[in-house]
Amino acid sequence: MDFKKLADKYQTPLYVYNFNHFTEQYKKLKEVFRAKKTLISYAVKANSNLSVVKHFAELEAGADCVSIGEVKRAVLAGIPKYKIIFSGVGKRDDEIEEALKLDILMINLESMAEMKRVEMIAEKLNKEARISIRVNPNIDPKTHPYISTGLHENKFGVDIDTATRMYLQAKNSKHLNPVGIHFHIGSQLTELEPIKEASEVVADLVRKLQKVDIDIKFFDIGGGLGIQYDDETLIEPYDYAQAILSTLSGLDVTICMEPGRYFTANGGYFLTEVLYEKTNGDKRFVIVDGAMNDLIRPSLYNAYHKVEVLSDGEISKANIVGPVCESGDFFAKNIDVPATNHGDLVVIHSAGAYGFVMASNYNTRGKPAEVAIIDGDDKLIRKRETFEDIIALEKEFI
Repeated sequence: MDFKKLADKYQTPLYVYNFNHFTEQYKKLKEVFRAKKTLISYAVKANSNLSVVKHFAELEAGADCVSIGEVKRAVLAGIPKYKIIFSGVGKRDDEIEEALKLDILMINLESMAEMKRVEMIAEKLNKEARISIRVNPNIDPKTHPYISTGLHENKFGVDIDTATRMYLQAKNSKHLNPVGIHFHIGSQLTELEPIKEASEVVADLVRKLQKVDIDIKFFDIGGGLGIQYDDETLIEPYDYAQAILSTLSGLDVTICMEPGRYFTANGGYFLTEVLYEKTNGDKRFVIVDGAMNDLIRPSLYNAYHKVEVLSDGEISKANIVGPVCESGDFFAKNIDVPATNHGDLVVIHSAGAYGFVMASNYNTRGKPAEVAIIDGDDKLIRKRETFEDIIALEKEFI
């Protein structure tokens, strides 16, 4: 990929996505689960650009959404409504009502209180709400605490006993139809055993529910498969599929899964140009035009991203930092970096997930443009944000 040519054409900061990589990752999962009924739903929160979501629609994926905005993005991008799942810990009444009117596949519930609100709204609309319940199996996913979701200390899902009570109540409701069950223990998972253990716990619950005539049709295993940022040992897709399938003996269910990062992260790059270098004492800083408002993962999680500096200068240790007025505005610290000049290009790898979607206008900085690479051709899929774009919803009030 000619990053310099792309930077010259579209300017920096810039996100670039390799759509062929997205396709390859999708096909890997599709292949290893081919022996079982499956619905692979793209987790829209990972990268919600409409062109990205449309690409997965064309691959016949569904969509896992965590806001009504994401649901509407999925519909607009061509995901069939019967392949859309609406998840998330907190849903407003108007979001629930809109989802029911759209008649999506199911609403994923995370508390008894939420189920009561859905039931009330469905009754008001004279509809039957198809629901799944997110079970929290209390299993340590062995990942970063900020993206761990499967322990009781996390805000997600309900314990087994609460889930059982919810299913029994839903079965007896005229306005609830419990068609699915769901678990998702965390993101960037690199160990298989916690996933298999969680699947066993939830599959056992499905068998118990069957004994009281609660027919679960969709067994949703969530997402979270890890990708290579640095030197992680990854779970092979085949091993992942076999671990899940081994827990489902005797169950006639459609396996739902919701990968996001796994599909898009390593197909994305963030391009930024060197503004200048400076030293403070013996500390060297390479200051670039991208910032934490563009890519916040290093600042938020202390996340590692491979940094490639396109320069032939002499190598020494440096921090790669942006212009935002925060000490937390950095992409990498104390790494080996060649000497740079104004205009040299810096490529930050593995930026296709949780990059642009978490961008902000902090310091009144416009969000970057986004570009797709499809079969070697580049295509603009989001214009660079201007100052006028940023103030559009404010200026009429001054």
